Amino acid sequence: MANVPGSLVWEIVKKNNCFLVKEFGNGTAKVQFSKESNNLYNVHSYKYSGLANAKTVSVHPEGKDLVLTTTKTRKQNKPANVQHKSVMKKDFSRMAKAVKNQVADNYYRPDLKQAALARLSVVSRSLQVANSGVKKRNRQSSKVHGRK
Repeated sequence: MANVPGSLVWEIVKKNNCFLVKEFGNGTAKVQFSKESNNLYNVHSYKYSGLANAKTVSVHPEGKDLVLTTTKTRKQNKPANVQHKSVMKKDFSRMAKAVKNQVADNYYRPDLKQAALARLSVVSRSLQVANSGVKKRNRQSSKVHGRK
């Protein structure tokens, strides 16, 4: 797919692909979402598409950590090596700085900086809630010692 331009790929897949989710919004207006990987807002558009763009960004949880995934542009014909993953375990401000450096300050995809930071914020908050959890009661009966 390295020789095919992204705009041509988008024209082919924009009307129908397996990741497309069509839902009805207000009245008869259709809203289109996308379930494809490397789509920050899950919006069906060329800008956020993980299929049509050579450079993509993704922020997702893996266990208790966050992972920032970018695509390598030189490895497009090797699917096993196409993604560069960096695990982020620091506090939120350091993770935000790392995302900003990787996406915008590196001239990678500066148009996706706000979307990547928004996705980082939402995923980080969801992990904090998941990690805090609800304290479980001890449901085991207490052992009574004394009688033989």
